[in-house]
Amino acid sequence: MKKVWKIIGNKYVIATLVFAVLILFLDEYNLMVTGRVKRQVDELHAEESALREAITADSLSNANLRGNLDAIEHYGRENYYMKRPNEDIFVIK
Repeated sequence: MKKVWKIIGNKYVIATLVFAVLILFLDEYNLMVTGRVKRQVDELHAEESALREAITADSLSNANLRGNLDAIEHYGRENYYMKRPNEDIFVIK
């Protein structure tokens, strides 16, 4: 038991323990802050990949609409409820 107290009472061990407590718990960038920031970064990476997929889908849709008048008409009717002059549209949700 005296040997354990002798090791714990060593000034270098005490300094190391104090330093570890300061860095791990009391520092501005402690473990909790670091974990929260890592979680935010992971969420932002997931959002980035979802937005990249949306951009790819929109680019394909845009390329399809560029020269195809039937596709433009179909897109306008579905998304903006456009109609021809003598036509009635019923929207059912």
